[in-house]
Amino acid sequence: MVDILVRHARLADQPVAAPALEQVLRWTRGHLGLVFSGVVLVVAGGWAVAPSMFASGDPLTGVPAEKFQGPSAEHWFGTDNLGRDLYTRMVHGAGLSLTATLTAVGIALVVGSLLGLLSGAAGGIVDTAIMRVVDVLLSIPSLLLALALVTALGFGTRNVAVAVGVSLIANFARVMRSEVLRVRHAPYVEAAHASGVRWYAVLARHVLPNSFQPVLALAAVEFGMAVLAVSSLSFLGYGTKPPTPEWGSLISEGRNFLASAWWLTTLPGLVIVAVVLSAQHVGRFAGRTGQQ
Repeated sequence: MVDILVRHARLADQPVAAPALEQVLRWTRGHLGLVFSGVVLVVAGGWAVAPSMFASGDPLTGVPAEKFQGPSAEHWFGTDNLGRDLYTRMVHGAGLSLTATLTAVGIALVVGSLLGLLSGAAGGIVDTAIMRVVDVLLSIPSLLLALALVTALGFGTRNVAVAVGVSLIANFARVMRSEVLRVRHAPYVEAAHASGVRWYAVLARHVLPNSFQPVLALAAVEFGMAVLAVSSLSFLGYGTKPPTPEWGSLISEGRNFLASAWWLTTLPGLVIVAVVLSAQHVGRFAGRTGQQ
């Protein structure tokens, strides 16, 4: 009797598992670009979190006899002018570059969302004042604004993160304000006001949760732009001091040898491009999913 029940249970599970697997495979085939983007971001995150698992070598020391070796099975990204393995330096440099990027996006997300929430909920002169400041920030190219801020703050990865974060605040404030204006006159919000719920409770319970999803999708898109901005400022020499590896500084170090060692700039640049495009692809997919 027990064997019969087990056999029936197995047979009952098969028709359910097979269609589920087919759906997963069908979705994967239809979203190959998204799957590849996710893999790129996971690998980049793994580099930042546990670099020694991906590259166990020392990123700061090299073998002078092995300098300027091209990409090979032993040195995937080749070696630099001091014989240091470029792949190892890229892996260990991901921690600083991506930490600065996450810090920048976090600053922009929190401050911009609060400004947009306050502007859209308060209206009137408060809305006008905040939006005029946002318009001024939007009129200045974000990289130029970040460059001006980091010049005033000083060198260092932390200052680079703050400068890039401030330059992105206006984008988040604008999106949050538009979502708050859309939600604040919804029937459930007006019903909450009519039932005597305090204004800050309405904002926290009803307006903010229903306005935040497009802002999160924007954060994924802006993550890619923040990677590019952080790498650009590092390329210009505003990041951490050598020989500590950082993605932008690695490209800057290799530009002097571009004619004879193309891999020193090309391969780090391709890694940055892959991370930027992958983050934007995932962000746009999240935005489309949230609108449906």
